[in-house]
Amino acid sequence: MKERLAYRPATVAPQRAAQLRAEIDALHAEYCAALDANDIERWPDFFTEDATYRVTSRENALLDMPVGLVYCEGADMIRDRALAVSQSQMFAPRHMLHMLGITRVVDETDGVVEVQTPFILVQTLIEGPSTVHLAGTYYDRFVRRGEQLLIADRQVIHDTEVLASALAYPV
Repeated sequence: MKERLAYRPATVAPQRAAQLRAEIDALHAEYCAALDANDIERWPDFFTEDATYRVTSRENALLDMPVGLVYCEGADMIRDRALAVSQSQMFAPRHMLHMLGITRVVDETDGVVEVQTPFILVQTLIEGPSTVHLAGTYYDRFVRRGEQLLIADRQVIHDTEVLASALAYPV
């Protein structure tokens, strides 16, 4: 993981990167819209059947420590997590808002598109202020299934070591 966090020049030609970025940004718009609308059961639809989803701190990623706050391997684990979160929320009502930065297309090799996208996740408690719940970067690998790109690997690397509350909600 440490290698994926290190800067390396993009290897995709600018015109091709723009095409891929447009497609990935469209997927991200739908991904965030579903989660922000609390349609968590739709979340697994954005992943391949053999996808990996992990949420971990930057420190752990830099130390090549595979431990994460959340780890799902395969669509079944992602679906289980979505169902658990959507059907057993035992916390105060809240709204979540995903805000994404500019997607950086790093590489495209053998049908795998590697990208980095910074994010901020804002949480608003029904009876409280809006706060930054989490900030970091998605380190993604996308693959094409038919006409669409899907997430084959999403490494959510958050910048802080101290989280304000438990991280149950998909990022």
